[in-house]
Amino acid sequence: MPTLLIVHHTPSPNCQAMLEAVVSGATDPDIENVDVVRRPALSATASDVLAADAYLLGTPANLGYISGALKHFFDQVYYPCLDATRGRPFGYYVHGGSDVTGAVRAIDSITTGLAWRPAAQPVTVTGEPGKNDIEACWELGATLAAGLMN
Repeated sequence: MPTLLIVHHTPSPNCQAMLEAVVSGATDPDIENVDVVRRPALSATASDVLAADAYLLGTPANLGYISGALKHFFDQVYYPCLDATRGRPFGYYVHGGSDVTGAVRAIDSITTGLAWRPAAQPVTVTGEPGKNDIEACWELGATLAAGLMN
């Protein structure tokens, strides 16, 4: 069964709301035969990445960059997963208080280095996520998971 790995750093209620929407979309009953695995960024391993068929990343924008937790995740998995995961689909969401530009640039740069393939538009939110933002997160999760259905 194909696996969608959700790697997230969720330190705030806003990030939690976005994560819950992503998971809800990815686990919608209409999406069948896809295993959805959730890992906090500080707990996710290279083995998790190698065992997955697609990735969904979530992070706050901290001081103009991705969270230290997501950076740590990438530092741990980059070289062990570099060749084996080329071309795999991914998507991401970022939450920031006022600006997410640096975090988006960082994720795009790192995933380009990994040669992962964007499978959906990123969801970026500043301030409190509104109804449309939560729906976009749901769609992001559903899109990534549905893309793995046989």
